[in-house]
Amino acid sequence: MAKRKEEMIRGAEISSDGNRAINKFRIGDALMMLVLVILCLTCVLPFIHLAAKSISSNSAVMAKSVFLWPKGLTFDAYASLFRDGSMVRSMIYSVWATMIFTLLGMIACTCAAYPLSKKRLKGRMFFTFVLMLPMYFGAGLIPSYLLMKDLHLLDTMWVLILPLIYSPYNMLIMKTFFQSSIPDSLEESAFLDGATNIQILFKIVLPLSKPILATLSLFYAVGRWNAYADNKYYIKTDTLKMIQYKLYQMVASATEAQTTTLSEAAAVTSTPEVLQAASIMFVTIPIICIYPFLQKYFVKGVMIGAVKG
Repeated sequence: MAKRKEEMIRGAEISSDGNRAINKFRIGDALMMLVLVILCLTCVLPFIHLAAKSISSNSAVMAKSVFLWPKGLTFDAYASLFRDGSMVRSMIYSVWATMIFTLLGMIACTCAAYPLSKKRLKGRMFFTFVLMLPMYFGAGLIPSYLLMKDLHLLDTMWVLILPLIYSPYNMLIMKTFFQSSIPDSLEESAFLDGATNIQILFKIVLPLSKPILATLSLFYAVGRWNAYADNKYYIKTDTLKMIQYKLYQMVASATEAQTTTLSEAAAVTSTPEVLQAASIMFVTIPIICIYPFLQKYFVKGVMIGAVKG
């Protein structure tokens, strides 16, 4: 009887998959939790601080008394942003450019990854080598600028889209997913039924690849949304500047002289510091609203990319 009780206790300490269940809270666990909490706070607290400043009164912000809770609640900074048509137009333009960039990027990535994932493609290793070269080597800024100039892409929306739609890293992730997750037997059965490569891609492969499609679409969209360097180098017309570059200009222009970049029509009543905080929130909120619903795809994309084939 005692032996049976001992076996039951030992079995309770073993989980169903053979691993021992955690039945004690160790010092190491506490340290890990502390580190994770600190890392989370380094991400969350600056955001809360900016949010509090964006809806605080000018006097409270200038007195450096606003930390994690707003003082003198006011939405004048947001009202100024919406009255300034350039910020709203830039936001709409950025959304439109990001959608086009993501769509074309996924098309280019799929067209490169699917053939390279098939052993029946002759010269597959050579084409893979050529398409992976841009991941390790680049021509540099000046040659890239001269190329955009020769292609007549400078100061157009397409200079923000076409040069970056092909991503070797994203292609490698998608290629790995096709090789590891799509059984060859499915395609062989489709070939026996008379299906073409295009039909197999659209009717079999892509419907089974929704996780990686969502993951890479998010990679493309976030990458384009947060980038502003190409705006700085290739765009001169104010209406063609994306929202992140407009934000960069606003933050850079807020010098000790207390200047702002909003137009006079905005009727600015906020200090540059409050206006900067409101602008950052205005630019960041769209991504924050989308990210929680798609976070699992980010994690899955990282796991897929961890094993390259």
